[in-house]
Amino acid sequence: MDYSQIDMDSTSIGIVGAGYWGTALANQLAQKGFSVDLWAYEIEVKEQIQTFRENKIFLPGIALSKNIVPSNDLDHVAGNKDLILVVVPSHVLRETAEKMADHLSDKTIVVSASKGIENKTHKTMSGVIGEVIGKISEERLAVLSGPSFAMEVARGVPTLVTVASKDPATAEFIQQVFATPTFRVYTIDDMTGVELGGAVKNVIAIASGIVDGLGLGLNTRAALVTRGLTEIRRLGLKLGANTHTFSGLAGVGDLMLTCTGELSRNHTVGKKIGEGKKLEEILGEMRMVAEGVKTAKSVYNLSKKVKVEMPISHEVYHVLYDGRPPADAVYRLMTRSLKNEFDEI
Repeated sequence: MDYSQIDMDSTSIGIVGAGYWGTALANQLAQKGFSVDLWAYEIEVKEQIQTFRENKIFLPGIALSKNIVPSNDLDHVAGNKDLILVVVPSHVLRETAEKMADHLSDKTIVVSASKGIENKTHKTMSGVIGEVIGKISEERLAVLSGPSFAMEVARGVPTLVTVASKDPATAEFIQQVFATPTFRVYTIDDMTGVELGGAVKNVIAIASGIVDGLGLGLNTRAALVTRGLTEIRRLGLKLGANTHTFSGLAGVGDLMLTCTGELSRNHTVGKKIGEGKKLEEILGEMRMVAEGVKTAKSVYNLSKKVKVEMPISHEVYHVLYDGRPPADAVYRLMTRSLKNEFDEI
């Protein structure tokens, strides 16, 4: 494919995952003029989009373009496309990629917009895709991330994101595909930093929600977000990321949004925990996935394996999985040994 030219009539696009984010991105591309095949796991979602041009479960109230073709046939959506965007929850990404693998062309560009770290392998989402879909070269893998609530994107609110790929031509092609007057796309070559920023910020967002649920105030939240960014940077640098990435959209930008925005599912989970609800009860009431819950386990184990100090993330893990009272977690963080602010950064 000639990356210098974007032909909307001939560029074939498949989006795997018709949740809130997958549907919003599908509509973004469809309104731009692309024909988009959208794979939905749920039969009811496919039928709603087909019949009502609306995803009433995950993106209610948003009129969807006629250029979106919903399907429950993963083979059809993934087969022989120029570009595939994967937007499924992190814990089902490996299984989904395995089902896609035989149907992808070796010339397909695969973009991950899923955020998380796999529990067993501690791989990022592009790492899982690269392992499972061996025919896709490293140069044709990319990730898309940044401060971008799906509902606001769907409503046309000006939004900025970053696309990362090791191949500048691939990143620039994806940039041209997705960019619109309300959706500005930057490029970067640091896939590791972009994915770690997008994954770990969900854990910090749970902590931020806990702080709000406990009623601890804006001072506490600001401190937590700042020190949370320090933890993300520490882990990123240990794993080879570029420190500048964490000052950008996929770092501090996404962290600020997820830790303070009312549309954040992870912040919502944390706030309800801070108010005294049990995790099982909270998750039972949610249709959409709060990625930070599963990612907290990955971050806890990964940070121990690579010997990176991440006290906030560890306290979130203990609150979620060991039943530690949130107030005790805050006390433990506040009474840690005193040190220089910029130690080990």
